[in-house]
Amino acid sequence: MRRTPLIAVTAGEPAGIGPDLCVELARRRLPARIVVVADRGLLKNRSRALGMALRVADFPATGIPALRAGALMVRHVPLAAPAVAGRLDPANSGYVLRTLEVAANGCREGIFDAMVTGPAQKSVINDAGIAFSGHTEFLAGHTGAKHVVMMLVGGGMRIALATTHVALKDVARNITREGLERTLAVIHHDLIGRFAITRPRIAVTGLNPHAGEAGYLGREEVEIIAPVVERLRLRGWDVAGPLPADTLFIPGRLKHYDCVLAMYHDQGLPVLKYASFGAGVNVTLGLPIIRTSVDHGTALELAGTGKAEAGSLIEAVRFAARLAACRRRKPRSG
Repeated sequence: MRRTPLIAVTAGEPAGIGPDLCVELARRRLPARIVVVADRGLLKNRSRALGMALRVADFPATGIPALRAGALMVRHVPLAAPAVAGRLDPANSGYVLRTLEVAANGCREGIFDAMVTGPAQKSVINDAGIAFSGHTEFLAGHTGAKHVVMMLVGGGMRIALATTHVALKDVARNITREGLERTLAVIHHDLIGRFAITRPRIAVTGLNPHAGEAGYLGREEVEIIAPVVERLRLRGWDVAGPLPADTLFIPGRLKHYDCVLAMYHDQGLPVLKYASFGAGVNVTLGLPIIRTSVDHGTALELAGTGKAEAGSLIEAVRFAARLAACRRRKPRSG
């Protein structure tokens, strides 16, 4: 019988909704065994605030029991300071990063099959004097990954990004031939190895309106994007572009592609989040481990109120379980 995957879930910012969502996992039937990486007292306190009974089993001291509804396995990582729902405290920034390290290390050591990350608050981590631009970049550095790619999955789409958390004024200078080729290589590799797609079909957007209008609205398509696409097509890859983003994101065109590479964050993600907000999943490609995440932020105003929706976290767990299973399956076409 195939082993049920064991997945580490980090609770994220302790003042946000991450702990609420982790408590909610105890009530759900999922296709994986879950270990929440967090402060056990934080989870118990938040469950009381939510009016939900919660039993905690320490991991790995208690092994991997078949827990009943209302119980969570927890890999305890202590808070540096008491956490108050909705109130950020830079003192706990190191704690947030430590939960990521514990989960990632467990994946690399073969203890966990995948990790799922709850939402972190970039601003408070930086307020603590720690340079932090996001989970993707942090996990790349921690695992020694040479090049990582942020992809969101939802609404029947897979959208990857050529640039991530970069100011709009800096996007163009961050798009280079070398960078695009490395990004497409990661996407192509992981669509085959992680998603079990034999011959990935990838669409590449332009940067400028109308994909540059043959150079009249910008030269990036002519000088950077098109040459990379052509070079990869000569290798036998199924890559199309540069394509105008304003007409690409419609069902009739998207059905011909397994993934879209958008040039910047707000070119591709608003479309996906409109189609799937609350159920989208963030996947990091190029890591030596499987990592998925929620598609939303910390929602400080909802922490401890019982109003936070756990849909995206549940989908992230399910998706991580599917990716773990894909490791043992042969690739498929299309």
